[in-house]
Amino acid sequence: MTDDRLKQLSMVLLDVDGVLTTGQVIYDDSGRETKVFSVRDGLGIRLLMEAGIRVGIVTGRSSMALKHRCDNLGIELLKDGIRDKAAALASILKETGIPAEKTAFVGDDLPDLPIMRRVGVPIAVGDAHEQVKRLAVWTTLAKGGCGAIREVSERILKARGDWEPLLKKLFP
Repeated sequence: MTDDRLKQLSMVLLDVDGVLTTGQVIYDDSGRETKVFSVRDGLGIRLLMEAGIRVGIVTGRSSMALKHRCDNLGIELLKDGIRDKAAALASILKETGIPAEKTAFVGDDLPDLPIMRRVGVPIAVGDAHEQVKRLAVWTTLAKGGCGAIREVSERILKARGDWEPLLKKLFP
């Protein structure tokens, strides 16, 4: 894929389990679910947002850990507990006014296929299911939860010419 498509992006939507996490679900002794998130991915998300790119979550599962992570990162566009990701996309596009062709979605598994078919830039993480990789226009080298979103962020920002200016502004 050429980076020309990345230059046009206004929004990046992300799955969670297997994309922002390794896909493992951890329960403590009292049955509470916990998740492990990469701080590098978090910085990548913040850099996208700093560059004016809308970042949102579309995921089939709900958890307080995810809500806390979104609050921490300033992600307001959170669609969790979603069974029909294509319908969630339609709602998001209507809500934001951003067209599908200017939207990327990063996924890893079969429930992500319907939304990936409808966005302009479908992206798979390195350890995604083979069908997801075949549909994607680009597959990251990094696995989900291990810097894949940081990789996506950097490539988008470099394609748009935002990378160096952001570094100079935020880390002088």
